[in-house]
Amino acid sequence: MPDGDPPLTARVVGHIRDIPAHDWDACAGGANPFVSHAFLDVLETSQSAQPQVGWAPQHIVVSDDTGHIVACCPAYLKSHSYGEYVFDWSWAEAYQRAGGRYYPKLQVAVPFTPVPGPRLLVRPGAPATTARGALAAALLALAKRRQLSSVHVTFAGEAEVSALVNLGFAARIGHQYHWHNRGYGSFDEFLNALASRKRKAIRRERAEVAAQGLTIRTLTGAEIGERHWAAFHRFYQDTTERKWAHAYLTRDFFHGLGDRLGERTVLVVAETTTGNVVAGALNLAGEDALYGRYWGCDADYRFLHFEACYYRAIEYAIDCRLARVEAGAQGEHKIQRGYLPTATHSAHWIADEGFRQAVVRFLAAERPAVEADIAALATQSPYRRDGGEDR
Repeated sequence: MPDGDPPLTARVVGHIRDIPAHDWDACAGGANPFVSHAFLDVLETSQSAQPQVGWAPQHIVVSDDTGHIVACCPAYLKSHSYGEYVFDWSWAEAYQRAGGRYYPKLQVAVPFTPVPGPRLLVRPGAPATTARGALAAALLALAKRRQLSSVHVTFAGEAEVSALVNLGFAARIGHQYHWHNRGYGSFDEFLNALASRKRKAIRRERAEVAAQGLTIRTLTGAEIGERHWAAFHRFYQDTTERKWAHAYLTRDFFHGLGDRLGERTVLVVAETTTGNVVAGALNLAGEDALYGRYWGCDADYRFLHFEACYYRAIEYAIDCRLARVEAGAQGEHKIQRGYLPTATHSAHWIADEGFRQAVVRFLAAERPAVEADIAALATQSPYRRDGGEDR
C-alpha cells in the first residue's frame, strides 16, 4: 500500500440492501444506471438474481480505518454460465474433462446485462489504485477461501481491465454495436450523414411501419402504466421461450424497475388502433448514453423491430443530447442502421496454474481474430466517407 494511504478492510455482503444506498451510489456514480444500488436491489428483491437460480450475491465492500465505504463491486457466486454474455462454456467443459470442478465460480457483473460500465467502483477522492487493488485482492481471497475455480470481471472498463491484468488476470475482448451522436440536430440530419442507398432503405422501412396502422410511443416515468409492464413481461416471457432461454426476470422486476428507476426507464411501445400494446422495447438512460435492453412483440410486423429498438432510440438520444446508444451484442444488421462495432473488455483469473496458462494461450490466439472481425465489420459502415462521397 503506498505511503500515506489509509489501511483498508474488505468484507463480503450477501444482500445489497445491507449496504447503504448512498454509500454504494457514491462509489458507482450516476453515469451508468445498471451499477446503481436501485437496479441491483430490484434484481434481488424481485427474486430475479438469487441463489436458487445460480446467482448468489457476494458483493465486496471496502472501508477505510474509520469504517467509511470507499469502494465496492457487484459480485455473484455462479453455479453455471448462463446470463453472462461472455461465454466460457468451452473453458468449463475442458476443465471438467480434466477432472476439475469449474463451478461454482465468482462473477463480477450486472446479472443478465451485457452493458459495459464500471465494475470496480471507487468513491471520488479515495485512492483509486489502492482501492481497486483492495477489491481485486478481496475477490481473489474469497475465491481461494471458497476453493473457486475462477474469477471473472465482465463488461468492465478498459482501464479497470488493465489494472486487473497487472494483478494476474488475463484480458479478453469482444464486441457490441453502438451508435454515436455526432451532434445531430434531428433524425433527418443523422440520415443525411449516411450513404444515399442506406438512407433510402431506412426511410422505406419507417414508411412501411407507419403504413401498418400502429401508434408508436416513447414513454418514460409516470407515462408507463400497469398495462405497459404487464404487456412487456408477456413479451419477455415469449421471447425467452422462443429462444429456449431461461426467463430470469420476474414480473416484479419490471414493476420494481418502473417504481425505482422510472425516470431513467425509456419504454417504446407499439399500439393498435384499439389501444392494445403489441410490441415494446425497453431502454435505460444514463448520463450520456441510452442502453437498449429487451424487445418483444405479439405478432410479425414488418420492420417494427428496427423502428422500436434502433430508430426510436436514436431519436431519443438526439432529442436528449445523449452521446451514444448502446444496442448490445449480436446482429450485424445493426451496422446498416448506424450502429458500429465497438470493443468490450473483460478480465479473468484462473486458480489452477496449468489451466490458467491454457486460457492465457487461448486468449492470446483469440484476440487478433476478434480485432480482425471488428475491423472487417467497421468497413461495412453506412456513413458517407469523409470526402462526402455518397456510395
